[in-house]
Amino acid sequence: MKALVRTVSGTFAVDLETEEVDEEEQELEPATVAVELPRVVAAAASGSTVVAVVDRRPPLAISNDAGRTWREAGGGLPPGFAIAVDDVNPDLMLFAGRNRLFFSENGGVFWRALVLELPDIEAVALVGSGLAFGQGGTP
Repeated sequence: MKALVRTVSGTFAVDLETEEVDEEEQELEPATVAVELPRVVAAAASGSTVVAVVDRRPPLAISNDAGRTWREAGGGLPPGFAIAVDDVNPDLMLFAGRNRLFFSENGGVFWRALVLELPDIEAVALVGSGLAFGQGGTP
C-alpha cells in the first residue's frame, strides 16, 4: 500500500511497507468531510467510519456510526495535521503529524510510526485497495 503526502515542498509517494519515498508529479487535492465537532483540524471518512483530527489530546475522534457517537483515540500520537482512511478497508488509517506519518491497520487502536521525516505535511491519501483523502490546515 502506498500513501500520497502533500507537503510544503511538493507531493511525495511513500511505500508504507518499505518506507521508500518518491517525488510525485500529480497534485493531491483531498475532498473535505464535514464533521460537527469542536476544534477539528482535518477529517476523512469511509462508509460509516469517520475520523477527525482535533486540536487537543488525544488528537483523534473516531466514529463507526457515521458521526452519531465518537470515541477518543491516538493517546500516544503528536498533534495532527491530516488523516486518511482507506476507501475499501476503513481499518487502514494514515495520520500525519507535522512531519511524521503514523499508520494503523486496526481502526486506530494501535499506530506504527514511519521512520522517515518529510517537510511540513498538509494532506495525505492512501492509495492501494481504494483511495481516501484527508486534509489538514496549513501549519
